[in-house]
Amino acid sequence: MKTTSVMIVGVGGQGSLLASKLLGRLLMDEGYDVKVSEVHGMSQRGGSVVTYVRFGDKVYSPIVTAGEADIIISFEKLEAARYAGYLKKDGRIVVNTQQIDPMPVIIGAAQYPVDVLDELTAKGVNVEALDALALAEQAGSSKAVNIVLMGRVAKQFGIPYERWIAAIENTVAPKFVEMNKKAFDLGYNS
Repeated sequence: MKTTSVMIVGVGGQGSLLASKLLGRLLMDEGYDVKVSEVHGMSQRGGSVVTYVRFGDKVYSPIVTAGEADIIISFEKLEAARYAGYLKKDGRIVVNTQQIDPMPVIIGAAQYPVDVLDELTAKGVNVEALDALALAEQAGSSKAVNIVLMGRVAKQFGIPYERWIAAIENTVAPKFVEMNKKAFDLGYNS
C-alpha cells in the first residue's frame, strides 16, 4: 500500500492534537505503520497548529511536504488557505466554515479575507466545507468540532464505523465519550 498523508490544521485550542491522536490510534489498531508529528506554533495564543499523520505498509517520515497531502482536515477557513499548497492535485480539503480572527485582524492591522474558500475553489482546489461548529454545538459542546470533522472524513479511510467508535471510546476522557460519539455521528451523516 502506498503511504497516505493527512494534515490536520487549526488554531490552538481547537482539538487538532486529540484528532490526530484518535486517527493515529485507529490506524495503528488497523495494522498500518503510522507516523505522527505535531507542530504547535503559537498554539496557546490562538496561533496555527498543524499535525501530520502518515500511514501505509511502511512509513519512513512523519513530515508532509508541499504537494504531498492526500487530505487536509482544517478546523478554520484561513488555516485551509494557509496549508492548501501542501495538497496533492487530486487531494481534498475538508474545512470547518468557522472564522477565528488571527492576532493581526484582532488588533486591526489586517482584514480577514472575505471569500477565502471561494478563492481556493476557483484555483481548482477540491474544498468540502461544512459548519462543524453548529454540529458540535448540536452534539453538546462547541469543543467537539474536531470530532465532527473526523466523522466527516471517516468514510474516506475505508475503516468500519464501529472501529471509529471504539477508537473514540479508547481515546477520549470517559466523561466526554457520549458527547463525542454524537459529534462523530453528526459529522459522519452530514
